[in-house]
This record gives sequence, C-alpha cells and structure tokens, in this order.
Amino acid sequence: MNEILKAHIFVLLATILVAGSFIASANLSGVIDSISLTLYRFFFALICLFPLVMIKKEYRTKILSTLPRGMIIGLFYALYFIGMFKALESTTALNTATLYTLVPLITGVLCIFFLKERLSFTQLIIYFFGIIGTCIVVFKANLELFLSFSLNHGDIIFLFGTISMALYSIFLKLLHKKDDVLPVLVFSTLLGGCIWLFLTMQVLNIPFGWEKIEGNLLYSMAYLVIGTTIITLYLYQQGSITIGPKKVMAYVYLNPAIVAIMMFILKGVTISFWVLIGILISTFATIVLLKKS
Repeated sequence: MNEILKAHIFVLLATILVAGSFIASANLSGVIDSISLTLYRFFFALICLFPLVMIKKEYRTKILSTLPRGMIIGLFYALYFIGMFKALESTTALNTATLYTLVPLITGVLCIFFLKERLSFTQLIIYFFGIIGTCIVVFKANLELFLSFSLNHGDIIFLFGTISMALYSIFLKLLHKKDDVLPVLVFSTLLGGCIWLFLTMQVLNIPFGWEKIEGNLLYSMAYLVIGTTIITLYLYQQGSITIGPKKVMAYVYLNPAIVAIMMFILKGVTISFWVLIGILISTFATIVLLKKS
C-alpha cells in the first residue's frame, strides 16, 4: 500500500478513536488532579508498551538517542491532556469539542513560523467553513444553543491545550529523523511526558490519588490508555511524519460528525437534516484542506 494512503488511513482511524475521548475524559475529570490523571494515563500506556520495545535489541539501543526528542514532544502532548482534564472541571464536553475545531487553524498559522509553510487565503476560508460545519453538528443546528455559548475559565484553559496539540504535531515533523523506529518514538514520547508530569507533581506537591479511579471509571481510563494514548499516539506520529501536521489536523473537523454517526449507529439517535448538512460541510472542508495543504 502507498505510504501516503496508509498515513491517511492511520489518521482517520485515530480520529475515530479520539471522537469518544471527550466523553471518557468528562467522566474522569475532577476525580483527581488533572496532572496526576494525565500521569496515570501515560504511565499505564508506557507499561503496556514496555514489553514491545524491550523485546528487540534494535529498539532498546535507540531509546537513549530518541529520549531527548521524546521529552520535547511528550511535553506538548502532556500539556494538551492536562489542559483538557483541567478544563472539563469547569466547562462541558460540548465546549471543548467546539474549541477543538480551532486546532487546524492554529496548526496552519504556526506552520508559517516553524515549517515556513504558506497559509493561503483559500485555506483560511476553508478553515472558516470547517469550523461552521462542526459547530452545526456540535450544537445540533440549534441557534439558541450556539448563542448561549460563551468562554469560561475552563474554555480559556482548553484554548492553551489546543495550542499544545498543534505544537505537538509540528514538533513531531520537525524532530523526526529518517532512522527513527516508530514504537521507540512513541515509547520515548510517553516516557518524556511521564518525567515532566512526575517532576511537576513533586514541585507542586500534588498527591497521586490513583486509588479513587475505580469501578466504571476504570473502563473510561482503559479506553483512554489503550485507545486514545497508545494506538492514537502511534497512528498520529506515523501520519504527521508522512503527510505533515496541517493534513493531520484537517481531520479534526470530522470529530463531531463521527460522534453523531456513532450515536446514530450504536444508540439510534436521529441525525437531523441540518446536522447532516453540518457533517457534509465538515467533510467537504476536510477534503479540500487535504488537497490544498
């Protein structure tokens, strides 16, 4: 299979997995400190990945050389999840899903400075239409619900989280080397994130409180650890390296549409005509951005 096509399939699969992460994260937010919660997620993902990396000598020998770059990538990756968990303590999954649609635009702007890529007027227009399309889906084409949207403390925190996600994707591209082994890069990213999170907890004297994650919360955490940490980290890193951050982030506009379709298939939730229009607009914006980027 063509490497570029494979990268697009990887990113699409990651987007589908991420679609359910806002609900799972909302279930866990506020249970323990957001930094400790993110460390819990990264640490157990690291444990799951540990045997795969250690079993091969060629993987083990690359850990030390990859770790410094993993520390930088892991910092931005950790900051995004800290921002999401912290934001969900005082805002809603609806608000975070809406603000997440800004990631492609932020990524496009930052690519001008970090990757010397141009951002055309046409791309700006498509970003705008992508945001409109996802807002129609998120707010279920309800104008009153949209007008009631206002930024609160949690939303402002999540805005910084979206910038971290954009920087994570950009630095993946910047710091990648041709001889990198992807499982080792994923492992180093998680290890770097764990180191930053642990040091922060020690400096701020934050208790772990992991014993509070029990019962049904363990299912939400298992989904985040396996589905949207290990698997998506691998898929996104492969995608960013092959097709670049702007194309990867173009898929963000499909998140609310995928959630709506999942709810229709799994729970029979009806998709209204206007929500269907929003899905089509988001899909159109994604396709155009993938061709333009």
